[in-house]
Amino acid sequence: MTTLSTKQKQFLKGLAHHLNPVVMLGNNGLTEGVLAEIDNALDYHELIKIKIAGAERETKQLIINAIVRETKASKVQTIGHILVLYRPSEEAKIQLPRK
Repeated sequence: MTTLSTKQKQFLKGLAHHLNPVVMLGNNGLTEGVLAEIDNALDYHELIKIKIAGAERETKQLIINAIVRETKASKVQTIGHILVLYRPSEEAKIQLPRK
C-alpha cells in the first residue's frame, strides 16, 4: 500500500473530481464479486470512485476498511457515500507529484 502525502492526495482529489463511480455497493454489501470488480477497476484505472449506498456510518467505515485492506489500495477521500481509491498499476498511468 502506498502512503500518500497531503500534496499527492490533493492532486488525486483533483483528478477524481470528474470521475463517476465505477462500482456501486448495494444491499448485498461487500461480496467477493464486488471486491473482484473493485480490484479489476483499480488495475485498469488506478484511481476510482466507489458508491457505498444505504450503509450506516459505522457499517460504511467497516466496509471502507475492508475494501482498503483487501485491495491494498490507498484511500484518497470519502465524501458522503463516495469513496475514492488509488492503487498504482504495474504500468503507472498517473504521475504522482513528489512527496
